[in-house]
Amino acid sequence: MAATEPIRDKKQLKELANYFLKKGQLRNYTLVLMGTYTVLRISDLLRLKWSDVYDEERQAFRTHITVTEKKTKKKRTIALNPQLLGALKHCYLHRRGDYIFANNRKEPKAISRVQAWRIIHAAVVELGIMGKIACHSLRKTWGYHAITNGDVSLAVVVDIYNHSSYETTKLYLGIRQDERDEAILKMTLF
Repeated sequence: MAATEPIRDKKQLKELANYFLKKGQLRNYTLVLMGTYTVLRISDLLRLKWSDVYDEERQAFRTHITVTEKKTKKKRTIALNPQLLGALKHCYLHRRGDYIFANNRKEPKAISRVQAWRIIHAAVVELGIMGKIACHSLRKTWGYHAITNGDVSLAVVVDIYNHSSYETTKLYLGIRQDERDEAILKMTLF
């Protein structure tokens, strides 16, 4: 399997999310936002249930989710971004079954990883977004923009990804030579 890339252009990321929103596909719209803002792997996203994000007793959405990652077995607590919460609230009104990303069958279960890939891939192709973009790209996109915008310290990004070093994160996010050149050329120190 080829390595995926982050979606480097914020405009394209917005186009991808809005592609599903315009079609009334709230589940898929929420998949894009949740994949990007939670930085979870697709295997962890698809296991999420409404009870993970919505407290039935309080009749309110949670501000954080706690997930034990399937791959690393590490427990993570993740804040739910306001934009993501908005998507979840809309999607909740049309929920089918226990899973956030339920299929459309009579007995709803979570969609498969293959189905999630098909959903993202078809939209990327239709929109003409270039590059190796797939479900894992959503996870990479957040970190790419956090680092390139300078909004988040490198140490925090490395920690969020559970990587052992900055080098691992750098390779993971696919920082390109033209981006390194731009950073050096635009810096004015005196």
